Amino acid sequence: MATAQAITWRERLSAYYYLCRFDKPIGTELVFWPTMWALWVAAKGIPDLSILVLMILGVIFMRAAGCAINDFADRKVDAHVERTKTRPLATGIISGKEAVMVFLVLVAASACLLFFLPIETFYWSFGALFLAFIYPFMKRYTHLPQVFLGAAFSWSIPMAYTAVGQTPDLTCWLLYFGNLAWTVAYDTQYAITDREYDLKIGVKSTAILFGQHDIQIISTLQALSLVLIGSALWIEDLLIPFGLMGLLAVAIDFIYQWSKTRDKDPQRCFWAFRHNRWVGLMIFLGIFAALL
Repeated sequence: MATAQAITWRERLSAYYYLCRFDKPIGTELVFWPTMWALWVAAKGIPDLSILVLMILGVIFMRAAGCAINDFADRKVDAHVERTKTRPLATGIISGKEAVMVFLVLVAASACLLFFLPIETFYWSFGALFLAFIYPFMKRYTHLPQVFLGAAFSWSIPMAYTAVGQTPDLTCWLLYFGNLAWTVAYDTQYAITDREYDLKIGVKSTAILFGQHDIQIISTLQALSLVLIGSALWIEDLLIPFGLMGLLAVAIDFIYQWSKTRDKDPQRCFWAFRHNRWVGLMIFLGIFAALL
């Protein structure tokens, strides 16, 4: 096994790349699309290019920071899980101190972006930092770490509102909680993949909490997300016809996910988790078309 001291600088850079999951952009996509929903709705159309670029960079940096602190929190258990045993910290290629340093550097990079955004966005950023830091540790204390992940992944929604000079309103919070419900649904699909290992090592998740009702609860959360997001679009007069078309496409996709995962096969549940990258895009396309 390699150690943090016995590798070349090229191997170390490669380890940082994998630590930040830049090879697996699905997580970034799952944060990116809801951020775009909020930006377009709050700006009533295409937002200013500079704000758009800053928000995209913020999504990339904070998702990578979240991955780094997550692997630091899981450094003693990842080696016991088939899917995560080759991660850099699990194999010892880099140290826990290095992972924390990567986290701090990425947070600092994100903080630099705030100098170009309204002061209100700076205030809201503390919520993002707090949630990004505590989420990885929640699986040791509660069966609801997916809820904390949902709160973290959704925090870019109110931040997008403040970035364009808007105060988070009812529409914003409907989008927020709609996205939170969707996030809990797809991260439970993800957690089903590791449920066998989590039970052995004592890690908690909604997949364990929901038990035999997991797929039904996932479908319920998906339906709730559609209702909440649809309500937000209705308030903004964006539902008919294009917003509704986007949500109907998502509803069909959710039914397809259910048909593939109702036997609770871990690999199919992992496929369904990854398939959610299209959900955010379909909702965004509906919003984009409605605002043209």
